[in-house]
This record gives sequence, structure tokens and C-alpha cells, in this order.
Amino acid sequence: MNMPPNIDPRRVEALWLSYVAQDAPFPDDVPEGIRPEIFQSWKRSKKRGVSPFEVNNVFLSKSKLEAALEANRMLITVAHPYLTKLFPLLKGSNFLIALTDKDGYVIDLVGLEGEIKRRARRSALVVGCCRSEETTGTCGIGVCIKLGRPIQIWGTEHYIRPHHGYVCSAAPIKDEGEALIGTIDVIGPFDEVTTHTLAMACAAADGIEKEIKMRKAYKEIEIANSKLLSTLRALSQGIVMIDNKGLITQSNDSAAALLKLPDRPLTGACISDVLDLSTSTFDISSLTRNVFHRELTVTNALGTRLNLSASASIIKDDEGGPVSTVLVLEERRQFNKMATKASGFTARYNFDQITGQSEAIQEIKQLGKLAAHSNSNVLILGESGTGKELLAQSIHNASPRAKAPFIAINCGSLPRSLVESELFGYEAGAFTGASKDGYPGKFELADGGTLFLDEIGDMPLEIQVMLLRVIQTREILRIGGKMPKNIDVRIIAATNVNLAELIESKQFRKDLYYRLNVLTFHMPTLRQRKDDIEVLLDQFVENYNRRMGLGVRGFTPTALAYLMEYDWPGNVRELENVVERAMNLATGDCLTERELGREIVRNSKFDGNGALETNADIQRPSQAHIRPPAPINKEVSALREILASVRGNVTKASSIARIPKRTLYRKIERYGIDLTEYRL
Repeated sequence: MNMPPNIDPRRVEALWLSYVAQDAPFPDDVPEGIRPEIFQSWKRSKKRGVSPFEVNNVFLSKSKLEAALEANRMLITVAHPYLTKLFPLLKGSNFLIALTDKDGYVIDLVGLEGEIKRRARRSALVVGCCRSEETTGTCGIGVCIKLGRPIQIWGTEHYIRPHHGYVCSAAPIKDEGEALIGTIDVIGPFDEVTTHTLAMACAAADGIEKEIKMRKAYKEIEIANSKLLSTLRALSQGIVMIDNKGLITQSNDSAAALLKLPDRPLTGACISDVLDLSTSTFDISSLTRNVFHRELTVTNALGTRLNLSASASIIKDDEGGPVSTVLVLEERRQFNKMATKASGFTARYNFDQITGQSEAIQEIKQLGKLAAHSNSNVLILGESGTGKELLAQSIHNASPRAKAPFIAINCGSLPRSLVESELFGYEAGAFTGASKDGYPGKFELADGGTLFLDEIGDMPLEIQVMLLRVIQTREILRIGGKMPKNIDVRIIAATNVNLAELIESKQFRKDLYYRLNVLTFHMPTLRQRKDDIEVLLDQFVENYNRRMGLGVRGFTPTALAYLMEYDWPGNVRELENVVERAMNLATGDCLTERELGREIVRNSKFDGNGALETNADIQRPSQAHIRPPAPINKEVSALREILASVRGNVTKASSIARIPKRTLYRKIERYGIDLTEYRL
């Protein structure tokens, strides 16, 4: 036996007899000849009422034992091989190695042979028993848990007499946060244990701790990898990870779909076996820097031409060397859709915003809704200011293409030298000053959506030829490009000029006209839909009241008469401009002819006396001498007749008059009509 030099068994036994067995009062100071940690444990054990003469057997119930074994499954799985390897290194077979949880309950035992086996049975040392200081007093397991460090308890240092013939060599097992999760305790006969036994227990505990930490780290990596794979699978973008040898180490289903190889496994394959890199617009396999949203045109292994948007991130090691490339692929159309949306290439208007109750405008809206469900080209004819783009946007927003881009381009405002590049784009280095990454034209950006070609009559003849080819083939070829690209774009064209006259003068191609002239709309002028003027005025006044924080109620009868009898060469756009001007000059709650401007008053057919003007030089009388204008008198009479027929019901009157209720209420107030007269 090789005991520590600071332990005298006879002295320890004498102290045990005095303070533990004979119940002498414990002194405040630790007596000479006993380790302080042992003496303090005796004091705690006595205070808790632990019997020094017999083992206090505390066991987990069957269900609680099963729960404890399950909760400590990893600890048991990792520790058991260490216990079985440690056992043969111990002297003889009279040793027992116990594994406990953090509370001192035994969850594994190794070495139940010979005399130790019989003694263990007598002291009920079995899986499920408790060997904490609170139940068993001073012992290797209990003191190790209490102090959180390795300890060896020799013979009479144990609190209870049945344990005096043993030596317990206990070492704690801790997790990565230094929290105690269990202990390993080597139990052997007093005369067979050496101080090296504790070192072996500590070595086993250290090995167990490291393996648990390693397993947890691997588990965390496995979980992180699983999350990464789930994330990759959920992404709509294609993800391809390529190592330095060109092997694909990771990919998702979206990548296979985008590369048009849904049945071919990508992971494990060489990138050069998946794509024909010689056809690529840039070399994927030898990137030295990150790239973002770069156009990738390449042929796959089946010979299919792909047009994608690619971003690549170079993964580097601690020394800055590249080890992998993460390639993110998107459909070029999807990328263009996001880019055009971010750039404001969207349609804002819909059919509800086309104001008017006239038969002409109602017919336009009805036909427009029908055209929205077609993919055929649309041609919108009409004077400036009639709302051609408003109709184009409404058709787009009512169509299945509503979520795709709406791109408007004014063919008359572009320099002739830029029309081709704006419409069809160009490849990198196509000409001096060209972007190094190339440039997608409006056709590409509008892919899947609508391209609105305003002022189509101003398009140069040479570009008309290209446009005709695009309409026929559904393909575009960039400037400097070698391979055409398929596109899906609906064309809506508009013009305020007579295309027939341009065809006659050889300024517009007849074949292009026939391609565009599939669904044709003739936007009515404002003078052709004068029934809508009041409704438009009400809408504009309301809009500018809201924007400018005003409370204007509308126009005086005389001002309204001037507006109704004006020809509106600038159509709705001119009407709105007049309202905006009047609102800026307003001094009262009603707008008068003074705010309309001289041009409106001078050119209106209303003469200010209730008769239509025939002489432009008629002198204007002052407001005080103006008689109620005849058109207004007719309207008042008509409204009174309608209100009388429905007994003052404004809702019914609004429906019969075909004007909004709000507008009707304003007219009732303006003309001083008393509704109570009709509700008797």
C-alpha cells in the first residue's frame, strides 16, 4: 500500500472514534493529523444526521432510473469504454469502477467480481443507488461532487464504518462550460490501492470530457450542415459549391433545374462535365475575385444554351488562399424583374383610375379589360394628353403579366444612335465606351412583362426593321452579340400621329404596322367626351385639395360654363394643368373664371351672358351683371326632375344621372337645391 505521507491511519481512526462514533463536539479548528476537506465533510455529514454505522440506501425508482439513464445516455456511451479499458490496469480483480451523474446516482458499474462483488451487494452498491455526501456522508463520490475536483478518500476517512476497508479515488467529469456532469470513482481494498489509482481515474475522466466535447462539436457541425442543406434546398436560387479541383462539393435542386439537368446528380461531378466552359461568357473555374449578378451565358452538357445571372464568392483559408467557390445562379428573367422593379419600371395605374362616365370612355375600359387577357400586340392611337399610357398600364396591370416589369420608352426622345442599344442592349466591349459587363436592353429587362413603345411613329426606319424581326422571332440579338436570346414580351405601342400618312410617305413600315395593329384603341379626345369634364374636375379638385391642404369646393357656375365650352386641344392633361393653376391662385372656397387664365376665357365658346360666343371681341361684363348661363339652367332643371322622380333619394338619383354621389351632392349644394322639397 502506498498512502499519501500526510495521512496517518491510526490518528484518523482516533479522531473518527472521538468525533463521529462517540459524538464528541467538533472543534472550530481542524485537529492535527486529518485533512481539512475530510474534517469539514465529517461535520457536514453529522449535521445532516447521516448514520456512521450503516449505509443509508437511497435508490431511484424504476421510472426515474430509466429517465436518468436516458438523460445521461451520451455520458454513459462515451464513458463505458474508458471504464472497461481502465479496469485491467488495476491491481487484481477486487476493484470496482462506478460512473455517477451530477447528483451522485450510479449510472454504470464495471468490475463486479470476487470479494468486491459480495461486499458491493451487501452495501447495495448497484446502478440506481445514491452515493452523494447527503446520503452516504464522506466518500469519494460525495466529496468530489461537493468540491468539484479529484480526491482520494482512504479507509477511516470515510464517514460510515462499512466503508473503512476501502479507498475511493474519484475524479469529476465536466462539460465544455466547466459544469459538473458526473464522476468516475475507482473503489478498491485499502491494502491494494496506490496514489497512482487517482491519476488513472483523472486520466479516464479527462478522456471522457474531451470525447464528449468532440462529439458535441461534431453534432453541432452536423446540425449546422443539416440546416445549411435545408436552407439550400429551400432557396429558389441555384447554389453550386466548387473546390479547387473543379469538383462540385454541394448543390441544390434549384441549381439542377436552372442548369436544365434535373435528372443528373451535380454533387461529386466535375464542373467541366456539367457545363461546356468553352462557351461561357466568363471562366467559372478560375475566378480570383467575387462577382455579383454577372450575366452568364453558357451551354450545358446536353447542348442547351443557358442565360443566367451568376454571383460568385471565393472562400479562402486562414492564409488567404482560395479553397472553394460558391456560385449563386438565378434566372436572368427573375434578376431582370427585380432590377426593373427596383428601378421603378412598374405600372401604377389601373382601369379604376380611368375617370369618366361617358359612353366612349366606358367602351375603352370594357375593351381594355378584354385585351388584358390576350398576348397580342396593342396599338393605341390618340391625341396627346388623352391617356394612352394610362390605358397601357391598366391593360398590363389587369393581365397575367401584372407582377412582371412594365417598361415604357419614348421612341421620339432617344437619340438615333442610342435607340438600338436601349432596345436590344450590347455585349461587353461591343464599342468604345461600352460597359465591361455588357448592358441588357429594354426588351431583356421587360422579359415576361410589357414593353410600352410610346411615339412609335418617331422610331427610325432601321430600328423598325429590327423591331419587326423581334416580333416575328421572339428573339433579340445584342449589339456585338453572337447568340440570340429568347424573350417573352408583350408590346403595346402608342402614337399621336397618323401612321397611314407615314406609311404613304415611306416613313413607317407597312409590315410593322400590320404586326402592331392587332388590338387597336382610339382614345377619345376630351371634346368628344364632354360629359366627363365635371367628373374629372371634381377628381382633380379633390386631389389638389389633399396635396395642397386646401378646402376648395369646386367651380362657380360661370367658371364651369367657360370650362364646358372650351375645346381642350391638350385634352385631359391640359384640363388637369388648368385645375392645378386655379388651385394655386384660389382665394376663396370656389374657383372663378379669374383663376382659369386668359387663354381659357378668351377661347371658350361661352360669352359670359348665357349664350355661346360667336364674336371673339365681345366685351366681358363684370361678374355682378352675369345672368345664370343657359347650360347650367338646363342641368338644374334636369336634376330637379330626377330628384322629384325618386323623392329626393340621392343614391337612386346618382344612378339615373350616372354621376358619383359625391359629385351629385356638390351640384345640389352649388345650385341651392333643397332636398326636403322632394321628400314630402
